[in-house]
Amino acid sequence: MKKTQVDLFDIVEQVLDNVFVSKVYTFDMYRYLRSNEVKRPVVDEFVDSITAKNIQTTVDELNLYLEGGSDSDHKQIREAYNYLGKPTARKIRDYLNKILTDAWKYQNDKRPGRRKGSKNRKKLTK
Repeated sequence: MKKTQVDLFDIVEQVLDNVFVSKVYTFDMYRYLRSNEVKRPVVDEFVDSITAKNIQTTVDELNLYLEGGSDSDHKQIREAYNYLGKPTARKIRDYLNKILTDAWKYQNDKRPGRRKGSKNRKKLTK
């Protein structure tokens, strides 16, 4: 793996630890990707990674916790996340979801193709 790939994965893992342990919500995925000019293959690898899938699973579990219910699935989720409280669970869910949506947005922005204002674009005639 390249340095930027390792850095991205390490940073996201650290962010996950900070969210649940220290209640720190300062990481902006889109800003990080843009400021470090991360290449699309690195973002593609992150989006398809176990880390991203684990984040999505956590978001889904937090949705179940917030939804509430009395069946066995909801009881297990409630046991796992009850220490958070619903306001904190909502905040964590939204934060983790933003990390994923920012990665998808950046991935979409980095699609191959011609850029707007490209020299190859046909000139319009009046």
